[in-house]
Amino acid sequence: MAFEVQFPDPNEADDDGLVAIGGNLSTEFLLAAYSQGLFPWFNEGNPILWWSPNPRMVLYPDKFKCSKSLKQILNKKMFTVKVDTHFDLVIRECATIRRTNQKGTWITKEMSDAYVGLHQEGFAHSFETYFGEKLVGGLYGLSLGKAFFGESMFYKLTNASKVALFYLCEYAKTNNFDFIDVQQSTKHMHSLGAEDIPRKAFLHMLEKSLKYPTLKGKWRL
Repeated sequence: MAFEVQFPDPNEADDDGLVAIGGNLSTEFLLAAYSQGLFPWFNEGNPILWWSPNPRMVLYPDKFKCSKSLKQILNKKMFTVKVDTHFDLVIRECATIRRTNQKGTWITKEMSDAYVGLHQEGFAHSFETYFGEKLVGGLYGLSLGKAFFGESMFYKLTNASKVALFYLCEYAKTNNFDFIDVQQSTKHMHSLGAEDIPRKAFLHMLEKSLKYPTLKGKWRL
């Protein structure tokens, strides 16, 4: 996969992973960034910052840790899960949900509009958890080749986001995805089976994953 936009070599960045500053959030820029192992992360009012941290956290779909309590919830079919039916609502909830020890959100309107555009182009996808008719959890990210880049998730009922992640992993296994990019290391994602790998290994794995065609368009379970 080749793009006209070329970023500096992520391997030359320090472990924090700041690779570049500036640019824009056009589809061309975003797809080029992800294909080169970078993602945007910045606060409103600041320049766009492009990151590729070392280590990189990834979740291999077949290594998702499904706890006994989560298995019970799945077996009881407490929630309904859909894909790509309300992408805009999922990203809005991810942007507005209150998080512990976090002020504001990095999902600005500019960022949100950019990923809605990626969704309309068939690259970005949402996994949505419903309780009855109400959206109570979900996640969104984008897909290139055999890689899925997770961006954010939210829940309004306990375990709702974990259910969405479970279905993402099942979808990824069915469609032979290599990995789900978690980007930054967190204890929560580690408890669900994600692991840290060296940036160099991540970039090598990404390069191989991008040799496969991208599963574009609206996804369905």
